[in-house]
Amino acid sequence: MATQFMAYFNGKWIPTDECKVSIADRGFTLGDGVFEVDRTFNGKIFDLNGHLDRLFRSLKYVRIDPGLTYQEIADISEEVVDRNWPLIAAGGDMTVTQRITRGIGRSVAETGEPTVYIGGASLDFNRFAHLYDKGCHVVFARTRAYHPDSLDPKVKHQSRMNFVMADLEANDVDHGAWPVLLDLEGNISEGTGFNIWIVKDGILKSPKDRTMLQGISRKAILKLAKNLDIPIQTEDIQLYDAYNADEVFISGTSHCMLPVSKLDNRPMGSNMPGPVVSRLLSAWSEQVGVDIIGQSRSQVGLE
Repeated sequence: MATQFMAYFNGKWIPTDECKVSIADRGFTLGDGVFEVDRTFNGKIFDLNGHLDRLFRSLKYVRIDPGLTYQEIADISEEVVDRNWPLIAAGGDMTVTQRITRGIGRSVAETGEPTVYIGGASLDFNRFAHLYDKGCHVVFARTRAYHPDSLDPKVKHQSRMNFVMADLEANDVDHGAWPVLLDLEGNISEGTGFNIWIVKDGILKSPKDRTMLQGISRKAILKLAKNLDIPIQTEDIQLYDAYNADEVFISGTSHCMLPVSKLDNRPMGSNMPGPVVSRLLSAWSEQVGVDIIGQSRSQVGLE
């Protein structure tokens, strides 16, 4: 039985700890790369095609040839799960990451082979398992989302210093808060690796995707809401709208959905999760055959 996580790295299967990137790799020196992070439910990657569709859109946008076909990356991603599943705790799940950089070179005209990493890890439930009934805190940062004229946020790229600054600012205001950025016009954009939603008068509202990542979890929620006959609107959302919403929640790969109990230190209600979030989480759990809240809580000893 395997005793350490194995990863695919530049054509070889090696222990994750032995995956070493050159100091001259453009992913390290310039953030010149793209990536995806998926998760499993019961050992099956959730919407792998959705993740890989987005990965290949990002690769096309930044003009990196991974040297592997779509199907090869899909097969390797599933093999990551197969090779490492014996290391996952009973009842747990894992993440799978595909990370591709342009490789080594002083300019894009001088690069050689890309750097390709596809690996996995145990899904860490510790940050969010206790938040399904308590709600997370969100702070809207001063740092803004990239404008699509500079770097299109629909690309899942590694140039994320704005996310780092937003995280620092949010923690200055409310330690442990989840940062959300606005666009240059002051509309709500996205979080640092997650999307944000509001519910008002029974209507589920998501920001437009012009200045944010088209989240895989966001796509799943839009489909679930449609199946549940929950009215949906995608529109510009201002801070005023969020502060006065009936429910606010965030969505992302690991946690799926988390209710928000505080926005910029404004309480957002005490019943967590709210009725719309509860319906969506229940439908998502039924779809994947995993009690999303129950699994998270049990994995950290809360049940």
